Amino acid sequence: MRSRSNSGVRLDYYQRIVHRLILAHQEPVTGLFPASNVNSHAWIRDNVYCILAVWGLSMAYKKIADQDEDRAKCYELEQSCVKLMRGLLMAMMNQKDKVEKFKMTQSPYDSLHAKYSSKNGLPVVGDNEWGHLQIDAVSLYLLILAQMTASGLQIVFSLDEVSFIQNLVFYIESAYSIPDYGIWERGDKTNHGEPELNASSIGMAKAALEAMNELDLFGARGGPASVIHVLADEAHKCQAVLQSMLPRESNSKELDSGLLCVIGFPAFAVDDAQLIHNTKDAILSRLQGKYGCKRFLRDGYRTPKEDPSRLYYERWELRMFENIECEWPLFYCYLILFHAFQNDKRSVEEYASRLEKIMVRSEDGILLVPESYAVPQDLVGFEYQKPGSQLREVVGRCPFLWGQSLFILGRLLQEGFLAVGELDPLNRRLGAQKKPDVVVQVVIIAEDNEIRDKLAEHDLHVQTIAEVAPIEVQPARVLSHLYTYLGRNRKLGLSGRKSRDVGILSTSKLYSLKDRIFAFTPQFADLSRFYIASDNELMIDILKGEINFLKSAWDLLGRPLVTLVLKRIHLDQDKIPLAMIQTMRKLKSGYINGTRVMLGSLKDFLNTSAITDLSFLGSTEDGYPDRLHPDVQTYLDEHLLRSFSNRSTMSLRGGQLRPRTLRRRMSCKGAIKKTRSINVDSDNLGMEGPSPLTERRLSSIVPPPWLQANKQSHVSVFATTPEEGPASSPLQHLGNELSVRENIYPVDPHHSRSAIDRRSEFVRQQEMPKILIQRHRAETNFAETEVEELIAMLRETENLEEQGDILQYLVDTQGLDFNTAGLGFKNKSDDNATASANNAAAGMLEEGRVVTVRDLLKGLYEKACQQKLWGLVRHTAGMLGKRVEDLAKAVTDLLVRQKQVTVGMPPNNEHTITAPLPEVELRQLIHDAYGDDESTAMLTQELMVYLAMFIRTEPQLFHEMLRLRVGLIIQVMAKELSRTLNCDGEAASEHLLNLSPFEMKNLLYHILSGKEFAVSSVARGNLSIVSCKSSRVSKKSQIGLGDPEGEDALVATIDDRQGQWLRRRRLDGALNRVPRDFYSRVWTVLEKCQGLAIEGRVLQQSLTQEMTPGELKFALEVETALNQIPQPEYRQLVVEALMVLTLVTEHNMVPTLGGIIYVEHLVHKANQLFLEDQRKVQGDATLCCAKIKDGKEQQQAASGMLLCGGAAYICQHLYDSAPSGSYGTMTYMSRAVALVLDCVPKHGEMECAIS
Repeated sequence: MRSRSNSGVRLDYYQRIVHRLILAHQEPVTGLFPASNVNSHAWIRDNVYCILAVWGLSMAYKKIADQDEDRAKCYELEQSCVKLMRGLLMAMMNQKDKVEKFKMTQSPYDSLHAKYSSKNGLPVVGDNEWGHLQIDAVSLYLLILAQMTASGLQIVFSLDEVSFIQNLVFYIESAYSIPDYGIWERGDKTNHGEPELNASSIGMAKAALEAMNELDLFGARGGPASVIHVLADEAHKCQAVLQSMLPRESNSKELDSGLLCVIGFPAFAVDDAQLIHNTKDAILSRLQGKYGCKRFLRDGYRTPKEDPSRLYYERWELRMFENIECEWPLFYCYLILFHAFQNDKRSVEEYASRLEKIMVRSEDGILLVPESYAVPQDLVGFEYQKPGSQLREVVGRCPFLWGQSLFILGRLLQEGFLAVGELDPLNRRLGAQKKPDVVVQVVIIAEDNEIRDKLAEHDLHVQTIAEVAPIEVQPARVLSHLYTYLGRNRKLGLSGRKSRDVGILSTSKLYSLKDRIFAFTPQFADLSRFYIASDNELMIDILKGEINFLKSAWDLLGRPLVTLVLKRIHLDQDKIPLAMIQTMRKLKSGYINGTRVMLGSLKDFLNTSAITDLSFLGSTEDGYPDRLHPDVQTYLDEHLLRSFSNRSTMSLRGGQLRPRTLRRRMSCKGAIKKTRSINVDSDNLGMEGPSPLTERRLSSIVPPPWLQANKQSHVSVFATTPEEGPASSPLQHLGNELSVRENIYPVDPHHSRSAIDRRSEFVRQQEMPKILIQRHRAETNFAETEVEELIAMLRETENLEEQGDILQYLVDTQGLDFNTAGLGFKNKSDDNATASANNAAAGMLEEGRVVTVRDLLKGLYEKACQQKLWGLVRHTAGMLGKRVEDLAKAVTDLLVRQKQVTVGMPPNNEHTITAPLPEVELRQLIHDAYGDDESTAMLTQELMVYLAMFIRTEPQLFHEMLRLRVGLIIQVMAKELSRTLNCDGEAASEHLLNLSPFEMKNLLYHILSGKEFAVSSVARGNLSIVSCKSSRVSKKSQIGLGDPEGEDALVATIDDRQGQWLRRRRLDGALNRVPRDFYSRVWTVLEKCQGLAIEGRVLQQSLTQEMTPGELKFALEVETALNQIPQPEYRQLVVEALMVLTLVTEHNMVPTLGGIIYVEHLVHKANQLFLEDQRKVQGDATLCCAKIKDGKEQQQAASGMLLCGGAAYICQHLYDSAPSGSYGTMTYMSRAVALVLDCVPKHGEMECAIS
């Protein structure tokens, strides 16, 4: 026998170790590893990590196979890997019903189990007896399955298994929005069983999705049916959320060593080299010890202070675990692999030597990796005094197979038996390298020849839909429907993809299906959607945003391709809008907003675009893989006919019929205005006087029909019909049936008539038009004649605003489903013959068709959209219960980036959204928050969509903001308009609601970014928001509408400079902006006193026992207390007062701050000091608050209004002072702190520098 080479001998040594330590424990039946000799449970995560050493060793043998027995060893090791991966696959396939259910519910109780019996692969604990939902474990399994398949192992044997794996991809694809229990199976670190969003789970899911994409599970021998498909957008969403979270792990864990597996081997999930570096440094600086790394701060697991009799911790006891957390050698193994992949030999050696010092030698001399090291019970006191000084002892399993396996991999890499590329055949490790610039291809297609010719006049040559054949152009919803067939399997009872969302990355590819090629228009261009889609400028703005997004997010082969169809409906008075022409010219020039673009025709781009094969649409299960699935066939045939045809709209006006004898005897004017609740005039935003009428004015001044005692069971229901539904609902008279439609949510009949409203009934009757009082008296049905006259007016008026008021009034009194057919024509004097003749001539009535108020509203809505009357559009959309399609998605986008959202006007009606909600519940919540103010409710939904757009494209706008309070943002927008336009509050809120969606988004952007802006007036009374470069906008145009001449203009100039700090504070307060590291600094203050009281809310010192300074949960507690303050500018002063307190603690002036500190006292004290100074120097405030008090003055103050209108009894001029300077707010705050706090010494010298 030939002698072995040295490397062969060394490998045989590793093979003995692997056999003895790892393979000896593998169960012969299932192939799974039990947790230990006494515990037969097999965890998915631990099992996958255990087998990695076996896989690595098999590849090392494959390379040096100089004898047959080496080949045999290699094969034997490979089959152990296959056996284990299949054992886990079988265990999960037994729970296929859970996978199916979880796609719908995403509930922790429907998740796959985290551990199974190693004896037979069956469940070992109940659904609710363990934190089973661990997305990182399933993701890790899929990632390693992909890597092993790519390295040549065959793990999946049948197409049914392929379908199951495809469904596992759907199971993890929403990881970015599903809170789970995470890598340590704990969820929130108090271990009370509350799941949270974990960065380590999201990162692992992102890696698995990217690894699985377009992977053939049968390896080189497979065909189209065994390929897994992933929608690129889902992986990208995971990446965006991951980047927004790192280096934070979750709400309760500000840092976690488990992130090492996300930034390095095996996931390599982060593309940004700087972020990888920051995360690793944070872990090393705060969690690394002599014996490894701590899992996370205040981790009580296996510490001597832990109470072993219970699983959970009390909130107050977490502080005891600080500095004595167990240290895990496992993380040194991760760090060795991390640096080996970075090719950093020095660090590898450093960590290898550290690891060797803490490993345990077995009797036969093998080095073992222990699970963790704890401080012994008797040394705890010394460890507290000097962290890291005491010797620790091994606790837990030894060897810890997860760590042992990674240790062996590290050894094989260090000794050169493996190259890093072999452990990563899919090349995930190269993700963080710089990529070349992306060129975005854009194709514009005209709907018909007429539009093509109109474009040609502007020297823009495009093809029509007919001319691009054989390529077929379809809207995005077709693609989303086709994707629902992916992963369907009758035998396993799996139903395919559930999410209907296809993002821009998916529509920027071409798709081949048999011999046809499809191009899809992006989802934002679907016009059947929401009213913001009929604002061309906004659509162009979104298009620019999407092109910019493609530049950074595209990482597929080929170039992205954006296909747009220009339709009739886009034309403005039969012309192509100027904004569109300008944009197309920009695209033609080759650059738009810094992104390289190419404008061309579809056939030019066929060779350079990414093309995906939709082979999964074949009927493989019926044995005809080459034929299309019959359902798909019929869907495509139907759809090709009607995809781009427009619905005809029902005309609102009758023929040229005008009843001669009709005089307008009554007016519904202002019915819409009465519903508005945006409140600008009172200076305390959101705070009104004693009567809360303005908070929630009901649009109907008379009790709605369903509240009147002797009516039958008529209930008004806000029904929302799906857009494609039939235009009219079944005949419904003012009576007994309840309309039942899809998607209904009844409005609680009691909610609109609270005690407050009853109390204010009298006030109401004072402002009612006479006709309504008469209606109040008549308890029978609404007098026929009145409705008649209204309908007749409706037909005769040309003015859409008037039609809106009449319809608002009809909805309030009659309900949406009131049938108007045949009303408004019968004239008392005429005989029936004329009436019927009139009816026949009516353009509104088709033979025997019912025309309900809802149908009339729909017609009005469509007209208002065409004529761009945005205020009316928003209001009718609200009355029709239209929904922003992406509302739930938008809210999720904000929440997963750790921003909470509130809707409604503070302080009484503010509702906080802290977890993703389904569409219907969200709309109900918004509806409840605004009462009957439909316009503002619609505006809220619209703003949420814009906020989500901004957080996706410009996350830096949201730094240091934890909660987005949409109600306050709306008020500040109105307030800013009233300031720039020099008009009163009511006019400002009218202007606000009439801004076009594009201008609305623009205004929101200026407010978020704090940029100065001016308002200029454009044709047809629309306003447009322009950024101010201080000198470019002349002072005159800044006022916008009526240009004041002479003195007024001068005043405007002065005013602008004057309210600057007040405005700044108001904006920051409304946006909840705080200084950097504000919350962690408040933590240090809280540590030194017994509590902080803000507006009646006390933050207890015990919070510091439970939470660490950088923890998001702590920040939210502080934020909740600050949000009790309704006036934004006052809130900002309280924030400033807290900052002064932090300076006191940071400079260690005093050992403790004493008892509970009432922060508002500090602010009010500062105000007093300010006024005293003002009196001394005769400052501005002497005109209002610093006046020498006489009797009249006292009375004024007692009634609750300051002369200057300052909020919360603080002088307006203090709000308007800069923070620094000798008369700055910080100076007064510091003096107030010195006076109010007992602990600050009153005498003697003290160093006091205020920066």
